[in-house]
Amino acid sequence: MDQKALFEGLAAFLCTIVIITFHEFGHAFAAWRCGDDTARLQGRVTLNPASHIDPLGTILLPLIAVALSASGSALGGFIIGWGKPVPVNLGNLSRPRTDDIVISLAGPAMNVVVALIAIMIARLTSFAHTDILMDACGQMARISMFLCFFNLLPIPPLDGSRVVKNVIGMSHEAYWHLSQYGLFLVILAVQIRPVQELLARSTFRSLYFMARLAGFPSFWA
Repeated sequence: MDQKALFEGLAAFLCTIVIITFHEFGHAFAAWRCGDDTARLQGRVTLNPASHIDPLGTILLPLIAVALSASGSALGGFIIGWGKPVPVNLGNLSRPRTDDIVISLAGPAMNVVVALIAIMIARLTSFAHTDILMDACGQMARISMFLCFFNLLPIPPLDGSRVVKNVIGMSHEAYWHLSQYGLFLVILAVQIRPVQELLARSTFRSLYFMARLAGFPSFWA
């Protein structure tokens, strides 16, 4: 087993838990502010990771993927993870379709916030030449923005699909029927090279833009 790959995989795993926590918090907070307190009553409007972790999707499968990748197995690339879904009762929303779009985009928006914070920390610590911290911030920002664009893919049950559903007026029944095949479709999509290139390009360009805003363009030159 490649010890370096294992270490890097575990570091990415820890970063992902933080990112998922902020992502799901974003959904829960937006739902609450839009009038649905279902998630709040379940204790989801919090930055406590324990409230957003799914034992299978957040812990077990990602760790299996890390172990497989460190062992040189390509099977790790076929495993995806997820956080505990935030419950939303559309009946509590005054503008169901519009509010559902806002709630769906709140998660990816928090990914952007996490990436910006990571880049700002890297900027502030660059003067001390703390390479380890800067590398950690870079990894956090990169994973956060990748997951941002990944979640915006219009494939159920990803956030982007809920936006598309509301924009085109798809019925809830049709959407949930399509969602039954969602996991398979997501796994298939991320194996397609144009999709991989789109995610990589979007991630890099957004990070470079944010680094320039932070006055730190060399961070992602």
